[in-house]
Amino acid sequence: MTRRIAFQGELGANSHEACNTYYPDYEPVPHPTFEAAFEAIKSGDCQLGMIPVENSIAGRVADVHHLLPASGLKIIGERFKPIRFQLMVNPGVKLEDVRTVSSMTIALAQCRNTVRRLKLEQEAVGDTAGAARLLSQRPDPHKAAIAPALAAEIYGLDILLRDIEDERHNTTRFMVMTAEANPAPPPFTHRCITSFVFRVRNLPAALYKALGGFATNGVNMTKLESYMENGAFTATFFYAEVDGRPEDRGLALAFEELGFFSEKFEILGVYPADPFRDRG
Repeated sequence: MTRRIAFQGELGANSHEACNTYYPDYEPVPHPTFEAAFEAIKSGDCQLGMIPVENSIAGRVADVHHLLPASGLKIIGERFKPIRFQLMVNPGVKLEDVRTVSSMTIALAQCRNTVRRLKLEQEAVGDTAGAARLLSQRPDPHKAAIAPALAAEIYGLDILLRDIEDERHNTTRFMVMTAEANPAPPPFTHRCITSFVFRVRNLPAALYKALGGFATNGVNMTKLESYMENGAFTATFFYAEVDGRPEDRGLALAFEELGFFSEKFEILGVYPADPFRDRG
C-alpha cells in the first residue's frame, strides 16, 4: 500500500514541493485547511503530515500553533525549505503582453520588486498553486501567475522569469507530524529539539519562575511564544522549543521545575535538528 503524506494547499504549492523533496516515496495529498490535513493524519488516511509553522519573512503561521496542542499529533521532524517563486503564463504568451499577475497576497508582497518593475496589476487569490490552476483553466494572454515551479509543471504553464522573490533568504520551516502516540525516539547521533506547550499557574511571577530552571540548568531555549486560549485575553498559554532531549539531565531538571509553576504541560515532539540550522 502506498504511504501518504498530508499537506495544506493545492497541488503545486510550496508544501507539495516540500513533500516531494523530503518524502519522495510518499503520495502527497492536498487538503483545503490545516484542520482537514490534521484530521487526515489522525484518521490514518495519511501516515504523515508536512505542516508549515513559520517563514523567515512572514513570521509564524498563526493557525498551526493553535491547532497543534489539541490535535493529538506528535512532531517527528523539521524541514527547512528555501522559497522560490516563478512568473508563469499560458503557453506562447510573451512577457511584454502580460498586464496582470495573480497569486497569494504574501507571495505578491515577496515579489514586489519584479511586479513593480513590470508595472503589473495585482490580483490576490487564496493560494499560489491555485493561481496557477486558475490560469490554466481560464487561459488569458494578458495574465500571469506567481507560484512554485512544480505548479507550472502540473498545470502546463510556461515559466517566463525564475526565482523572482526579493529576498534570497526566504525560507519556510515545516513540521513533520504523525498520529503515533509514542513515535520512535531520534537516533542519539543527532542533535535534537524538544517542542512543548504549557500554561502557567495564576501566581505572581509564575512565568519567570517557570522558566528559571532552563537558565540554571544550562538549557538553550530557542523559541517561546504566547497564545490566546479559548478567546481569553490572557497570555498564559505558551509554545516553546529547547535544544536537547527530555531525558538529558539538565532538561529533565528544567521540566521538573516548570511543572511546579504550570497547570498544563505537554511535550509535542522530540526530533532531530535539521542541518539547515547550522548554515551560516
